[in-house]
Amino acid sequence: MERKKFLRTLGAGAAFAIAFPCIGACSKDNNSEEGNTPVPSGVDFTVDLASTEGEKLAENGSFIRKNLVIVAKNLEGEFVAASQVCSHQGYDEVEFSGQNGGIFYCGVHGSRFEQNGTPTNQVDTQPAKALKVFKTEVSGNILRVFE
Repeated sequence: MERKKFLRTLGAGAAFAIAFPCIGACSKDNNSEEGNTPVPSGVDFTVDLASTEGEKLAENGSFIRKNLVIVAKNLEGEFVAASQVCSHQGYDEVEFSGQNGGIFYCGVHGSRFEQNGTPTNQVDTQPAKALKVFKTEVSGNILRVFE
């Protein structure tokens, strides 16, 4: 039976009672943690490359997550940093991958981004916008990530 026919057989009151909780839960104004994480702003932090945390960036293609920012050492050995929060639907699941020369990607919906933040694919009718990218600079063993 089609959804419209089913709802008509229930009557308006029953249809409202069934649909109302779903509408509230599916709203973009929902304050659940998943899918509504704000993009980081005012970013300015350092990573000691000689520390346990920084040693995870020793290999080309490796990455760490810190302060909702993904910091990666790309395949050319340069440091790149971008928002860990995907611009598609706000999930904080962005990672770095060595595929296609090194890209950022979100495992939730499959959005992919070039290292400059440009989206490379459309995963549904709501394509991702550019991923926020941060500046990096190295001084000795200290990597600074900032806006």
